[in-house]
Amino acid sequence: MNFVTELKEDPMKPLLVLLSSFVIAIFVVKMVNRQYDFALSARIAMSIMLCFTAIGHFVYTKGMSMMIPEFIPFKMSFVHLTGLFEILLAIGLLIPKLKVISGWTLIVFLVLMLPANIYASIHQVNYQKGTFDGHGLTYLWFRIPLQILFIVWAYISSIRML
Repeated sequence: MNFVTELKEDPMKPLLVLLSSFVIAIFVVKMVNRQYDFALSARIAMSIMLCFTAIGHFVYTKGMSMMIPEFIPFKMSFVHLTGLFEILLAIGLLIPKLKVISGWTLIVFLVLMLPANIYASIHQVNYQKGTFDGHGLTYLWFRIPLQILFIVWAYISSIRML
């Protein structure tokens, strides 16, 4: 099992990546800029987390395509495109002129992805294995608050700015 696979198996890993990246970014930004910039550190952390989750779109394409309702065509292409979109958002958050529009776009993206998580929970999709033996509805007790945290994080760090 490789590093990416191990990290993606636990649904808490994106949160851990976000928080640990934030702590590291705080100190790196302080060393580089000689002052703390929590909003920049938070955007760096969100960008790292988005790149981390984007990898899953290419590693677990089959399983992630199972998270998409039947009526949507070209599921595998859609999964790849959303992975690329996450990478573009990660870059946009780090470009000063694009951080606000990237923040709003990320918020809309996160809201739009929630139905896929609900669908996957209802159908017990295990996106890593590409099977129907996932966590089920109990996963939503973690996923929905996590999605809200990501939305608030994006808003505070890129739109409202700390």
